[in-house]
Amino acid sequence: MKRIIITGATGMIGSAIVREAIKSNYEITCLVRKDSNRIKNIIESSQVKIVNCNITDYSKIKLKDKYDIFIHLAWDKTSVGGRDDVDCQLKNIQYTLDAVRLAYNCGCSVFIGAGSQAEYGVQKVPLTPNLPVNPESGYGIAKYTAGKLSQMLCMQLGIHFNWMRILSVYGPNDGTNTLISYVVRELKEGRSPQLTKCEQKWDYLHCNDAARAFLAVSESGIDGKFYPLGSGSGRILKEYINDIKEALKSDIPVSFGAKEYYPHQPMYLVADTQELENDTKWKPLIAFQDGIKTL
Repeated sequence: MKRIIITGATGMIGSAIVREAIKSNYEITCLVRKDSNRIKNIIESSQVKIVNCNITDYSKIKLKDKYDIFIHLAWDKTSVGGRDDVDCQLKNIQYTLDAVRLAYNCGCSVFIGAGSQAEYGVQKVPLTPNLPVNPESGYGIAKYTAGKLSQMLCMQLGIHFNWMRILSVYGPNDGTNTLISYVVRELKEGRSPQLTKCEQKWDYLHCNDAARAFLAVSESGIDGKFYPLGSGSGRILKEYINDIKEALKSDIPVSFGAKEYYPHQPMYLVADTQELENDTKWKPLIAFQDGIKTL
């Protein structure tokens, strides 16, 4: 039975990885911030162990057991208000390197980090592993730097490395302020969601499919690769919103165009997952119309 360490396990993707890893008979240790109010997101199981450890303490903690795989999802200040906090984002780079060293000290042979589509900046073409990047936010710059430096450190330490540049993921335990959560909440509570014109071409992936991708890469990803993670299929954002209305059987009108696009709004965000699928045999299984019913 393989052993996995997961940071950020209380989040949407982390908690989904825990659920999927249980199904695949892994033993999972979750490093969780002490007194986290999201601990309930982690499913209870004899295969799951919780260890209290703040992101600031990865360089200090000593774990007795030996592990096989380290999945690093934790990141401080991911919301819009903190993405350009340069001092905090700089610290996140160091926390990622601390996570790599912790993985090494625990005997892990595989390290997988969670990157972001923000590393690419504004693009008009499908996001591929080798597409030149141009991050514009402090968050995107820090994610890109953390990925490249952790790749270098893993190479120095002899650890298999992969970096997942995550696009738009949705599902159970999603944040309350994401677009999907906002629209679902407003419609359920009888209010009209106030949105932009929603003309962007977007790529949404269910968190369970994202979790399976992380596990697939941990088993058969090509060492050193950076994989964009999405469904591989883009649709106009307004179509997703209309799917939500249909799934909820809501007749409340959506106020498209009530808000302006924010500056530097990407209008095209679609992953090219061909290399990910070829390397790992992973494919997304959950259609958006079905996935939205899990919320």
